[in-house]
Amino acid sequence: MRSAHAILLFPALVFVIALSLPHTARTAPTSEPVAEVNGETITAAELEQALGAQLRRLEQQVYDMKRQKLEAVIGERLLAAEAVKRGVSLQALLDAEVTAKAGTVTEEEVESFYQANKGRVKGDEPGVRDRIRAYFKSQKLVARRRAYMQSLRSQAAVVVHLQEAPAFRAEVGVEGAPFRGPAAAPVTIVAFSDFQCSFCKQVIPTLTQILSRYGEKVKLVYRDFPIDGLHPQARNAAEAARCAHDQGKFWEYHDALFANAPKAGPEQLKTYAQQVGLDLPSFERCLASGTHAAAVQKSVDEAIRLGVTGTPAFFINGELLSGAQPLDGFTRVIERELARAR
Repeated sequence: MRSAHAILLFPALVFVIALSLPHTARTAPTSEPVAEVNGETITAAELEQALGAQLRRLEQQVYDMKRQKLEAVIGERLLAAEAVKRGVSLQALLDAEVTAKAGTVTEEEVESFYQANKGRVKGDEPGVRDRIRAYFKSQKLVARRRAYMQSLRSQAAVVVHLQEAPAFRAEVGVEGAPFRGPAAAPVTIVAFSDFQCSFCKQVIPTLTQILSRYGEKVKLVYRDFPIDGLHPQARNAAEAARCAHDQGKFWEYHDALFANAPKAGPEQLKTYAQQVGLDLPSFERCLASGTHAAAVQKSVDEAIRLGVTGTPAFFINGELLSGAQPLDGFTRVIERELARAR
């Protein structure tokens, strides 16, 4: 108990969490040879580019596990110190600050939930109501404990030294790809997308917000990654959008495709072309001849090389951000990149 009594000597609780556990931070890729095939060298830089995104995902998982455990340990230390400060047991502290203040479950809450879900729950009514009551009680306890822990933490000085793995920056080709925003913007977001992907459609408003918020600071580049096994018409839609790009109407066609997604049959592709004002005979010849089939496949091949496994996938100045992230998921990376640029 000596360390606990020492804590009481300080007017403010100070925790310095200094974790020196090594993580797999990578050194910069080099031209050091790692293998030779018939006299042709494979360098460390080539290997890094081939595995960078996958390694980054693994490192992020390790970091997330460490951070989750660290937060639990910090919470334990805060609770233990507060219990010593009050001269009570840890359980007594939790009973007083969490259990007693979690709030009661009202019959109105149980009744409302039961009526809304009774067609989907199994069992006799009294038993179901007991389970609903227990569920609400556990949720209230969790919420109250979270609020109490936040209160304790706000009164302490907690310094976390655990470092996130350094960002891997892939080299992503953008030459000839359609983009929104200034060509020389300090932040480039390359989106690998699929015109029949519901999550790709879901993230469109977020991307619109980003372009509006950051103006001249961000450029959004579109790349194709149609997932044929899930969306059999997505590849044809990607080629159609490139045919629209030939006529300077890529984004108008892009917006029409997503507004009507997942409808992308041959007649619908033609309808969208008319709606955005394309020269229809030229559009139809372009699409029928497979003019852009090779370009779409090249984009798919690059996405696979970069470690993309689903859509949407974004590379922000080369750093991978997977999935239909919320706005703050993008802004966190963008703000960091703008700071780097400054």
